[in-house]
Parts: sequence; C-alpha cells; structure tokens
Amino acid sequence: MSDWGQTIQFCVHAGFALCAGCTLLIVAGVAAGVEAPCTYYVDSEAGQDEADGRSAEHAWCSLDRVNSADLIPGDTVRFKSGGVWRGSLVPVSGDESAPITYTSYGEGPKPLFLGSLPRNRPEDWVNVEGDIWATLPLEYTVGEQVLDLRQRAWGRHQEAGASVAVSTEDSDAGRIVRFTCDNSGTASNHVQVWGPALAVEKGSCLAMSFRARSTKPFAPPRISLSQNSSPWPSFAQAYIEGDEIGPEWRDFNARFAVSGSSEAASIHILLGGVLPPGAVFEFQPLGVHAVTANIADPLSVDVGNIIFDHGDVCGWKKWSVDDLKNPYDYYYDGPSDRVYLCCPGNPATRHKSIECALRRHVVNQGGAHYVTYDGLAVKYGAAHGFGGGGTRHLIIRNCDLAYIGGGHQHTRADGIPVRFGNAIEFWGSASDHLVEGCRIWEVYDAALTNQGRGPNVTQENILYRNNIVWNSEYSFEYWNGPESAVTRNIRFVNNTCVNAGVVWSHAQRPDRNGSHLMFYTNRAATSGFEVKYNVFCNATEWGSRYSAGWEPLPDMNHNLWFTTTGVMVNFFGDRINGFAEYQEKTGLDADSVFADPEFVDMAHGDFRLAPTSPARKLRPDGGPVGAESLWE
Repeated sequence: MSDWGQTIQFCVHAGFALCAGCTLLIVAGVAAGVEAPCTYYVDSEAGQDEADGRSAEHAWCSLDRVNSADLIPGDTVRFKSGGVWRGSLVPVSGDESAPITYTSYGEGPKPLFLGSLPRNRPEDWVNVEGDIWATLPLEYTVGEQVLDLRQRAWGRHQEAGASVAVSTEDSDAGRIVRFTCDNSGTASNHVQVWGPALAVEKGSCLAMSFRARSTKPFAPPRISLSQNSSPWPSFAQAYIEGDEIGPEWRDFNARFAVSGSSEAASIHILLGGVLPPGAVFEFQPLGVHAVTANIADPLSVDVGNIIFDHGDVCGWKKWSVDDLKNPYDYYYDGPSDRVYLCCPGNPATRHKSIECALRRHVVNQGGAHYVTYDGLAVKYGAAHGFGGGGTRHLIIRNCDLAYIGGGHQHTRADGIPVRFGNAIEFWGSASDHLVEGCRIWEVYDAALTNQGRGPNVTQENILYRNNIVWNSEYSFEYWNGPESAVTRNIRFVNNTCVNAGVVWSHAQRPDRNGSHLMFYTNRAATSGFEVKYNVFCNATEWGSRYSAGWEPLPDMNHNLWFTTTGVMVNFFGDRINGFAEYQEKTGLDADSVFADPEFVDMAHGDFRLAPTSPARKLRPDGGPVGAESLWE
C-alpha cells in the first residue's frame, strides 16, 4: 500500500473526513496539463546540486538543494541509505490530495541527519592552560555596510500581560528607540522587537552595530534574523559582545553566522523576561555590515551537548570557564563562538568522533502540513529532533532519533539556566498526526510530546503507536492550557518505554524527573485522551507524574508497569509507591498489571517479549502490549 493509502487508513481510523473525489481530482489535474508529482534523489557522496535530481544517477547532493526545491504535492524526496547530511531539513507542505514524502533508497543504514558540527581534528583545538582546551578562536574582518539602520522603523509585539511602552527620538546620529518597561513578562517571546528586513545568504556572516543604555542593568537580549510571518523561521542567531547593558551609553556588536537563505530576514530582538520592571531601555541601531570569518563552520549557536565516539561519553555542560573542574566538563561561550573543555590532553587525540550538538531543530517543520517522513535517522541536535508549531497531517514513521536536546533555552529570574530538547514535539495547535514504528533514545527531555500554551490552542487527533523509547528523561510528556484551549483524541498506544531518566543528561539537570509519563499542568478542555496497551519498565523518579488540572484524567488501562527504582506515581503531589494503592487511589489502570515484562535481552537493547511474558495476556483480544509488532 502507498504511503498516502496508509494515511487514508489512519485518517479513517481516527475519524477524519476525506473527499470522495480526491482521486478523480488528481487524474483530472494531470490530464489538464498540471505538472505530475516527481521523485527526487539525494546522494551526499556522489550527488551534484546542478543535476535535475530525478534519478539516482543524477541525484542532488546537499540539504540546501532539497530545502530550496520547488516541490509540489505528491512529490517524494529519497535520500540515499548510508548518506550523511548536516543542518536542518525544512519540509515543504503537501495538500489534502497528496503529501510530500521524505524517505530513503538503496541498501544500508538509514539516511542520517545530524544537527551537529564535528571537531575531530587535533588542529580544531588549542590548549588554554592545564587541562582546559578550546576550539579555535573565531576572527572576523568587517567589510561593507549592507543596511543603514539609523533612521529605520522598529515595531513591538507583546503578549501574556507584558506591558512595555515605546517611543522614538531622532537625532543627527540616528534614531533612539526608547522602551519603558512596566512588566516584560516571564518568557522571551512576551516582548518582541521587530526591525527592518534584509536579504541573507546561508554561510555568510554579518555584524549589527548599535549603542544602548538602560536605567536598570540587564544582560544583552537574544537577537536573531527571522521571518516576520508564520512559521517564523530563524536564519541566524547572534550573541552580543559585552556582558551587560548599563546606565551609560555603550557600543555593542551582534554577530550572525547565517544558517539559512532568505530575501527578507527581519532583525528580531527578544526582551521578554529580561528587561527589568521600571527600566528605561534606550536602543540606537547603527548598521549591519558584512564580515568574513576564519572558520567555515563556526559554532554560532549554543552547544547543548558534546557527543564523543557516538555516545561512549557526553559532555557535562557548565556555565563558566571557572566551573570546568572534571574531565568532559565544557562551557559554550556565545560571544566568542567557542567551546572550552576540560580534558587531559587534546580531545581529538583521545576520541575519533567529537560532535558538537547545536541548538537548532534537526527537522524544522513549523507550519508544515501533509508531510510524511519514513525511514530516516535524526541525531545530535541540541533543540528538537522534529520541532515546530502549527502543524497538521504529519506522519513520522520508522525513524530513529538519538542524542537530542540540551540547548540553553533561557535563564530563570533566580539565575538557574533552563535547558530543553525533545525528540518529536508538536507545539501549539497541532492536529491529525501519526508517529509509529520509531526508535528513540538518549533524549534530554521527552522522547514524544505534544504541548501548547495559549487561549486558542487546539491539539487533536494525534496517535503515537508501536514506538520503542529508552533512556530518555520522559517517555511521553503532555500539557496544555488555559481553559479555553482544547485537547481531544490523543492516543498513546502499544509503545514500549524503558529506563526513563537513565540518560546522558540526567545528572546534569537541576530538576531530575525521570518519568515515563510526565503530565504537567493541563487546564485545557480535554476529551478522548488514551494511554493503553503499553509497557512501562523502570524509571529513576516516577512511573508517572501529574500536576494541576486534568479533569478528566486520561483513560489508562491494559498497560504493563514494572520498576525496581523510583515511585509508582506522583499524583498531584501524593507519592504512591505500591501498584495496588495506585489503582485504588487514582482509579487508573484497573486492568493493568505490575510485573517484569521479560524482555528477550534488555541489557543489549532487545525489547522483544519472551514467550512467557505477562504482557502477552493484557489485550482483550489476546494480543501483546507494547511495540511487539516492530520485531515481527
């Protein structure tokens, strides 16, 4: 059966409506001369971007070529098995008649997409002192001015109760934009400043110069070059030279290493949560200049993890050079785009592979709809593996995801840094998604999650089935709100989840919460939320955890639970150890059991059920629970 045929089966199963005349419309379109869907091939070794891509012999080569392709509904992009691509895959949307499909061809390992940059060569590192090593210093040469900012207009967006007034004052030296803050909110997006747009090209470097002062000092805000419309993709992130904006005028530079091309990338400044209440912040933009760098692939965004020899050891993220005390402690210095690492000797002489995971989604699918991914591998990204909001009708099938997350998201008011990163996340409004047959391991936060925050968020018809998750902080995470938001028909079924919290990052977290089911605050109107026929085995803290809201509770039943560590459930603050007590107090899992699942070889990652496994008797139809069908 074709991918789209399986999509139709899924839609019918989930209660979605499809037009009975869709096939006739496709045939009529071709007959009328509309361009027919094509299959394109991508070979990272032998391909050429100048080729037409329509055969394996004339394959494209790069991810840039794929991302810039003018695909139409029904097109398929096939990546050669065994190939490796670095960067972010940005999918093109299909439509209700046919999806865009990204899959593989040929024999060998699944096509591998890496959200990391290598630092494998001894010459990539210099000794600072003692056991402290650093990546090469990044040096820039300033070139011509590409945009004069002195008299440009700047806009402000605020939300979630933030209140920042804006005024301007013109002078011979340029326009001063004044922000008077009553309340900047709690998240970076609560106060956003949008400036003029400019054309940017991937691989180029830019520097924005400006003057600034503030009656109350604060750390420089995050600045990016982003599209000022949905899905708001970012083409470059910048860190500002200088540690504080204070009461005296100072000159600043924000440097950008451009990661994507655009004809209209707007300057975007995030003041939410960082501009102090009562502060008057004055900002005088001057210009944007082209710059050249001495390093072709600078570490231009936060490095959220360092993976040595494909997971034999991972870095321990610290927040200053002075904190580097033990081997593999590392610090990412944003202003200099450098990593500092504690290591007894040159890291590249001790390890064959050193991957610096960058804070970018490996598959950046914000706003995408009618897309199918089948048989891909996604690894070493410090944001999300598949990430983005406002998505519809996505299928993620038979994909491997590993070593995801760890990027710096923001720093709390009490000074504690917050890191993030999920393997597959559907953010904000999301509908009609299927995730099946995936293998997911070593994830900073959640292997699988849909979550939202906003009065108009609707999350519905999302099915996770037959996936295997191990060594992730959370196997499945969910939250939504406020009360006007909607959650319906979310199904987590026939998944095998093992060793929640047993993960590369667990000891590094300020909030250790190893839990198979992490149900944070859910105040959305909720219906049709099912968690059934799963195997949940071993967790460091909780089997499941519930925070505020949750009326009604999920429909949980016919699961197999087992753990030799942690607590069965944290039920709205009530810690319940015993399984029978859990059933009695919560009313959940009435027909579930607590028993050893009897995996064939758990120590070596063989999570098939032995013939005598009690999980083989839990389904009403007599079939096994968990992702047993993956092994058939």
